[in-house]
Amino acid sequence: MHDDVTRRTFLTALSASAAGVLTGGLQRIFAAVPEARDSTFELGGDLLVNRLGFGAMRLTGEGIWGWPPDRENAKKVLRRAVELGVNFIDTADAYGPETNELLIAEALYPYPKGLIIATKGGQTRPGPGQWLQDGRPEYLAQAVDKSLKRLKLERIDLWQLHRIDRKVPVEESLGAIKKAQDAGKIRHVGLSEVTVAEIEQAKKVMPIVSIQNRYNITDRESETALNYCEKEKMGFIPWAPIGGGGSRSLSKAGNALEAEAKRHNVSVVQLALAWLLQKSPVMLPIPGTSSLAHLEENMAAAKLQLSAEEWKRIEDSARGS
Repeated sequence: MHDDVTRRTFLTALSASAAGVLTGGLQRIFAAVPEARDSTFELGGDLLVNRLGFGAMRLTGEGIWGWPPDRENAKKVLRRAVELGVNFIDTADAYGPETNELLIAEALYPYPKGLIIATKGGQTRPGPGQWLQDGRPEYLAQAVDKSLKRLKLERIDLWQLHRIDRKVPVEESLGAIKKAQDAGKIRHVGLSEVTVAEIEQAKKVMPIVSIQNRYNITDRESETALNYCEKEKMGFIPWAPIGGGGSRSLSKAGNALEAEAKRHNVSVVQLALAWLLQKSPVMLPIPGTSSLAHLEENMAAAKLQLSAEEWKRIEDSARGS
């Protein structure tokens, strides 16, 4: 279903496409990212992904509810992400709910070979901005089948437990997922918003290949989980890699990184993404946006190379914020 030659073609597309969106100072200071370096990661040991992916959550209505206000634009964003070399798209059945998975299929099916769509299950949506956990085995088994149908997939390459339901033993929740994996419906399994202890507990039930926790240059509460993933060669997918919305957004004025961004003649967002990519070889950022311009800006960050001195200075600036 996936072959490495096709994937590598996909991944090299970023170098060519992103070069076209670099402007001014970006062209001066960006060096080509060597393909043999850590611009890619083998998820689960057999899925070669470009380390800068795309998070599709923002392609929904307000409160992550319903269809996006401009559905055609949302589809253009997804297609442009693929053109820019993205081969890892993250979604969830709770985004919309359901509309996000349907939108991805509308925009990209039949899928290009090598495109990996990761989805999640285990959260329900009573209304806009509301999230509830449901880890009952029968519910999760049904969620997998429904995601397969909406995404028009025969197998989900990466299915992630969106949150652990505290009312249900995680062994029971994952037991249903292991059955789905054994039936060929899921290739690999990941977890979201978990501690190291919870990862190790889950690994007693089945192999876990990735963790998706909140993490960015100014929010490092999941540092221990990241270190664990690095040691275990598991993918670490930081959600809100550029701070998320509202007051936490790294793009808001007055950010401590503005001086460093200006020094490099790039945006704070680009600097923050470049910092993440150089932080760890298992880091798989998935910045999301509904804007074509912001998408191109985000993807251009993959070309930014920081020297050890520059990285340290940026690190110090962020810690002082």
